[in-house]
This record gives sequence, C-alpha cells and structure tokens, in this order.
Amino acid sequence: MEAFKLKTLEDLFETPEERVELIDGAIVQRPMARMEHGFVQSNTVAELDTFRRTSGPGGWWIATEISVNYSCHQCPTHDLAGWRKERLPERPRGVVESVPDWVCEIVSPGHERKDTLTLFLLLQRHQVPYYWLIWPEDRSLVAWQLDGGGYRVIASVVAPGVEERKMRIPPFDTHEIDVGYILGD
Repeated sequence: MEAFKLKTLEDLFETPEERVELIDGAIVQRPMARMEHGFVQSNTVAELDTFRRTSGPGGWWIATEISVNYSCHQCPTHDLAGWRKERLPERPRGVVESVPDWVCEIVSPGHERKDTLTLFLLLQRHQVPYYWLIWPEDRSLVAWQLDGGGYRVIASVVAPGVEERKMRIPPFDTHEIDVGYILGD
C-alpha cells in the first residue's frame, strides 16, 4: 500500500487539469461556474469598484479568481480577495504570497464544506482580517471579522428589503454598499 503524499504548489503547477486548487495537500477541482455565481461575483466587483479606484490610504487591490499561497500545502483560488494598498503598495502579481486583508467566497452547491469550514479555518489560522460568504441561491451574505484568534459575525443579511439594501459592512464601511445589488436584486 502506497502512503498518501501531500501535494505542493509545484504539483499544482504541473497538473494538466484546469480549474484546480490546492486544499489541505490535495489538488481539488473547482466547481463548475454557474450563472448565479458569476452574477454575484461581478456585482460584488462592480459595487466595490470605488475602493479599487482609490489610490493611497483607503485604496484596495481587489481581484477575482486569485490563487493565494498560504503554505506549502494550501493554495486555494478565492472567488474574490483584496489587499489594502497602504499595506501592499505594489499590485500583487502571479500566485500571491501575501495574506489578503479580505476574502469573499461565493458558496457553490456541493462545495459548502470547503467554503464554510475548510477555508474558514484556514483563513482564521492565517489571520485574514475579514471573511465574507455569499449564498446566491438564498440571496444571503454573512461577514466575519477576526477578533483575537477567531472570527465573529459582523453582518448577516438575507434577501434585503428596500430599507436595508444599503449597508456599511467592514472592511468597506467608509461607504454604503448596495447589498441588494450584490445579491442580485
């Protein structure tokens, strides 16, 4: 019987498969893109564009489908990730080695465990300050903020009505964001 060998970033680069990532030392297939996923992802980018356009303090590098190398056996591809420009003045390139300041995953059916548990614990362990999860089918968003060594919920929104469409959710709380738009209203 052959022992299980944890895969590394080098193994990930050598794989001929498309849409794969390195999670817990295993090369795993990313879910097939769905319209709901793509719609929420593009709406989130559009809604946060004002933060990307800001230079200097308050500005962000926000990217979609970005691979972040946290350790030799952990290189997930995040749906959205952002780095504060004041902390990382130069735009990241390639597979990013710097821990993001914010990660947002759009939960895909059949991959809930990865987003809600595996990545949650990985990001918490690597001290990513903010983690958002969006469920397109449920039209809901939950945002966590690192507090000491663990995450605590700072926002939880389900199918917002007219009165709660615009909200201030850290780390983007300097401006109101249209959560209804992000969730597909």
